[in-house]
Amino acid sequence: MHLIDRLKEKDERALVEVMNKYGDYLFRTAFLLVKDHQRAEEAVQDTFITAFEKIDQLHDPEKLKSWLTTITLNCCRSQLRKWSIKHIFPSFDLLEWTKEDDTVQSPEETILQLAWNKNISEAIQQLDYKYREVITLYYFNELKIAEIATHIQAKENTVKSRLKRGRSLLKDLLVKGDGFDAVQEGTSKKTTRS
Repeated sequence: MHLIDRLKEKDERALVEVMNKYGDYLFRTAFLLVKDHQRAEEAVQDTFITAFEKIDQLHDPEKLKSWLTTITLNCCRSQLRKWSIKHIFPSFDLLEWTKEDDTVQSPEETILQLAWNKNISEAIQQLDYKYREVITLYYFNELKIAEIATHIQAKENTVKSRLKRGRSLLKDLLVKGDGFDAVQEGTSKKTTRS
């Protein structure tokens, strides 16, 4: 019996298979969005519970990964609405989630790669959610613009403009170091004047 059919029959072993297959992918996505290990885990757990309960809503079994990603995005948004998220920098062990390269590196290269990953991760987590969301989906989940637009229920041009603005903010953060605080202050001043 196909995995989706087994899920529709409420076979918990099928759910475990789905969790094993997509759990790491969904956790990386959630962690980059909510900036907290525990909340990311909660979002992924909520994703699997929701998927198990609402599996009848999945009409195309080939789109299971995409459907799970959409549920994860909604769970992350829900988490951000419920709690005020504090800025939490990831530890080095969490950065391993963003690195899937199996090539052998020298110790120096490994340390430089970890430092670079940490800088990128910290910079991404300083972005507003709408930029963090599209950057995560585009660069880390390797989704196309049209797929991202479907997931976040926005127009493709909105996704493109958020990617462009997000990349610009990331560049400021990575090149200038503390440039984001100034950019963010400038943005909040504009918002308060409106």
